[in-house]
Amino acid sequence: MQSVSVLIPLALPGPYDYAVPDGLTLARGDFVRVPLGPRQVNGVVWGPGAGDVAPAKLKSVLARHDVPALRDPLMQFVDWVAAYVLAPPGLVLRQVMRVPAAFEPEKPVFGYQVSGVLPERVTPARQRVLDVLQDTPPLPATDLARLAGVSASVIKGLFEVGALVKSPLNSATAVGQPDPKLARLQLTPDQSAVATTLADAVKQQDFGVHVLDGVTGSGKTEVYFEAIARALEAERPALILLPEISLTAQFLARFERRFGCAPALWHSGLTSAERRRTWRAVAEGRVQVLVGARSALFLPWPDLGVIIVDEEHDGGFKQEDGVVYNARDMAIVRAQLTGCPVILSSATPSLETFVNARQGRYQAHRLGARHGMGELPDIALVDMRATPPARGTWLVPQILTAVEAALERGEQALLFLNRRGYAPLTICRACGHRYDCPKCDAWMVEHRFRRQLECHHCGHTRPMPETCDNCGAEDQLVACGPGVERITEEVTARFPEARTAILSSDHVGGVGGIRETIKLIADGGVDIIVGTQIVAKGHHFPKLSFVGVVDADLGLGNGDLRAAERTYQMLSQVAGRAGRETAGGRALLQTHMPDHPVLQALVSGDRDAFLAREADAREHAGMPPFGRLGAIIVSSTDHQEGLAFVMDLARKTPQHNEVRVLGPAPAPIARIRDRYRFRFLLKASRQAPLQAFISEWLSAAPRRGSIRISVDIDPYSFL
Repeated sequence: MQSVSVLIPLALPGPYDYAVPDGLTLARGDFVRVPLGPRQVNGVVWGPGAGDVAPAKLKSVLARHDVPALRDPLMQFVDWVAAYVLAPPGLVLRQVMRVPAAFEPEKPVFGYQVSGVLPERVTPARQRVLDVLQDTPPLPATDLARLAGVSASVIKGLFEVGALVKSPLNSATAVGQPDPKLARLQLTPDQSAVATTLADAVKQQDFGVHVLDGVTGSGKTEVYFEAIARALEAERPALILLPEISLTAQFLARFERRFGCAPALWHSGLTSAERRRTWRAVAEGRVQVLVGARSALFLPWPDLGVIIVDEEHDGGFKQEDGVVYNARDMAIVRAQLTGCPVILSSATPSLETFVNARQGRYQAHRLGARHGMGELPDIALVDMRATPPARGTWLVPQILTAVEAALERGEQALLFLNRRGYAPLTICRACGHRYDCPKCDAWMVEHRFRRQLECHHCGHTRPMPETCDNCGAEDQLVACGPGVERITEEVTARFPEARTAILSSDHVGGVGGIRETIKLIADGGVDIIVGTQIVAKGHHFPKLSFVGVVDADLGLGNGDLRAAERTYQMLSQVAGRAGRETAGGRALLQTHMPDHPVLQALVSGDRDAFLAREADAREHAGMPPFGRLGAIIVSSTDHQEGLAFVMDLARKTPQHNEVRVLGPAPAPIARIRDRYRFRFLLKASRQAPLQAFISEWLSAAPRRGSIRISVDIDPYSFL
């Protein structure tokens, strides 16, 4: 009897053999249903059976799903990622098979169209819905709500009064079909030259890494749109990875203006029905362009024409839980296995990308000027040792004066502080008690607008106490240090007539609230923006002329390998929000360290010199990208159990001339979610067999009790 090897999306050591029943023909890549113990699970045929189990003892495949088989490049990608990040292949396959409903028979999809009956009451929102449907075929509720800019309740109300009727849609009509020739953009000569080069690379369908390196506001998006257009003309799909896909309303609007419809979306905010529909459409080759978060790399693409990683430097591309990987690096592997070009776009390239471009492994394309009327902002430092803020405040006089001047000109000002909430620490003046998280070794952050204390590591919350937990004193709890809420309080008191808004990831209203605020700012409905790192995510605010950074030193002194690089990238991106469509954009950075090389590089505007110095320092120390790092994080619910395990593991460390093991040591945050954490850091040469070293080492000390082990190849976080 024939047998096949089936990989199951679980943390299993490898594929299992199953018998193929008579009358069923299976091939590599087929999705199947198989028994596993007492239950039935889905899996993928990974190849012929290994033959190490007697045929009579094999369980049989139960069914083959009516879904297009996985293509070989994606199966190779699963194996490659598993080997690189030292994760079970089944866990990587789970990234591909995250939508179980996609394997079930398709449920009917309905769209809405006008019935010809006008409702008695036509509000502006209702009129927008009716206008959208005048010249379009029936639309699903989510697409209709997005295009009309209304909530689902508006559409439901029109349906209930008979103004809209439902029509069945087939799957093909539920996916937009972008037109590559619809609205070709007027590009500058520099933009046009780069766009032509990228489009030619897509046309040739040869693998290569292209770095689209352009200052903020230089039109990088419009340039890579031309590469997408060329892929569409060749009838091959395009994948765009963004670090904050759930916040990209402006990007989607630009895409729709260029191509006539919205792209498909892939991110954690989709409903289960939307995820099922999109997954099936990708597998069946009906998605032409998709904008997605990092997990979109694992969608079952039949063939890709180009992969674009926008804001490639962003730390949001690093997956820290489960299968730990960097989507930027994996996108390059995916493109190589597929045989298509990959475009890495950024105004502040990562050091890895900068070095690879300098050494000729990547092809660099530079856009050095802003598009249109915008000018790069003038950046200056304010030495807080010489001109501190007034007592009880956090903003220096120079920043307050600049905000006032922007408001007088009818322009917008942005105040940036990468710290959520009102204050990072609450302390009792009477007894010194500090409020920390009961589950983590971290302070509770005050969120005054919500009247809560919250741990930003585990999410634990509690109401803001009225009296001290330790001594019972009343009116003695004080906030230490500022967060964006505290800066907003100061700004509101100083400029009471100004319209002020907060942009933060814990914004009231969630993702929807953030999107509405971003649109309000872009439309000129806000005068002063107080924001965290979200404001650095590529947003375009036409009236924004001034940026004030409240604490430019935050993040520079934490000993992180990438602290200088990250700080430069973030502050450069934030400052780059100013002056995109206004003359004389300006940024002021409050600092206690005005001579720090990062801040001096920002003021001088000599990014490449800064990156070159950073590269030289890393090369001298044998650090990435000139050396390799790996991290092993051991955690346990019992401190002594965890300590005993890591000490035993340390005694079993293999010896290798090109691998150095540092640790064990308590993690900088030694307890998270009531688990005690210990770290090893491995430092190796580029040629060292780091994965083989780690595999051999961990196999010598099987985990026990509550022990959990996480391996992080090329770590970005050292907490």
